[in-house]
Amino acid sequence: MTFLVGENGSGKSTLVEALAQAHGLNVEGGSKGAMHSTRSSESPLGASLRVIRTPGRRVNSYFLRAETMHGLYTYLENLPSPVDADLHDRSHGEGFLELLERKFRGYGFYLMDEPEAPLSFTSTLRLVAHLDVLRMSGAQVVVATHSPVLTALPGATILELGAHGIRRVAWEELELVTHWRSFLARPDGYLRALVAD
Repeated sequence: MTFLVGENGSGKSTLVEALAQAHGLNVEGGSKGAMHSTRSSESPLGASLRVIRTPGRRVNSYFLRAETMHGLYTYLENLPSPVDADLHDRSHGEGFLELLERKFRGYGFYLMDEPEAPLSFTSTLRLVAHLDVLRMSGAQVVVATHSPVLTALPGATILELGAHGIRRVAWEELELVTHWRSFLARPDGYLRALVAD
C-alpha cells in the first residue's frame, strides 16, 4: 500500500496516471479494456516508465480517478449487457465506493487518484477498510491523496512529493497531518487572515 502525498501541482496525479499508462490501463480510469476518452492531456512520463511484473499469476488491475468518474460511469453504462448501469443512479460517493468494491477485488495492481474527493468522513473510513482487505490479499495499491485519514492505514508506505523531490515519511511527519491538527484545534487562527469579520 503506497500513498503519494503533496500539494496541488506536486506531481502525485501525474505519477499515478503514468503508472496506469505504463501498465496498459485507460488513463481516464477503468481497466485495460476500457475504451472511453475525452481529451488527451497526459504527461509523456508513462511512455518512459517500465513496469516489472512478478512472473506467474495473472493480476486484476484497475484505475479510478475522481475527476473522470462521470465519463467512466457513462462508458460502463453503454457497454453491451452492462453490469454497472446503476452507478449514475447513486450519489457521487456511493457510486465511487460501489465501483471500487466491484472492481478492486483480490490480488492485483490498483491505482487511485484522490479517491477521497467524493467521500464523506464515514465513507472514507469504509475505503480504508477496503484498502486493508486488498493489502491482506497481497494486492499492490498506489493512491494519490490529500487525506490524513487514508494515509493513516497501518503499514502503508507514504511518499511525500514536493520541492525536495520524493521522500518517504511517517504519517506523523506529514505536513497535511500537522496542518489538519492545527486547524481542527483552532480554526479561528487559520481563518482570521482569510475571512472578513
